[in-house]
Amino acid sequence: MDKDADRNNTVSCAAGALLDTWSSHSWTEGVQLETIEDMEKLAVHTENSLYEITVICGRTGDILVRGGRFFPEFTEARLAGSSLGGSFLKLRGIYVGFNLEIHFDKRLIITSRVRQISLVLDEK
Repeated sequence: MDKDADRNNTVSCAAGALLDTWSSHSWTEGVQLETIEDMEKLAVHTENSLYEITVICGRTGDILVRGGRFFPEFTEARLAGSSLGGSFLKLRGIYVGFNLEIHFDKRLIITSRVRQISLVLDEK
């Protein structure tokens, strides 16, 4: 058997693209929208931007979002979830180290990686 032929047939991919890696992830450094009260506010810091997110309906992922170059003012959108830019998506989740996938106006915006997530408390 030709070793060079075997080497040319080798495919490499990121660990996050493997189902075993994805399914064994602890999912502890983040939040699922359905666990947040409607109208709660989050501050999500990514590598490049700060996103202010108001949860309209956590069960559906409906949000108001402001931040980054695509959302200069609060915009109605749907948070699809978090990914590593591959084929797996943690539905309606926001997790440190993952990209957010946000749908609005028939477009998909993929943010840079999330660095920090904070609950924003209303001043009363």
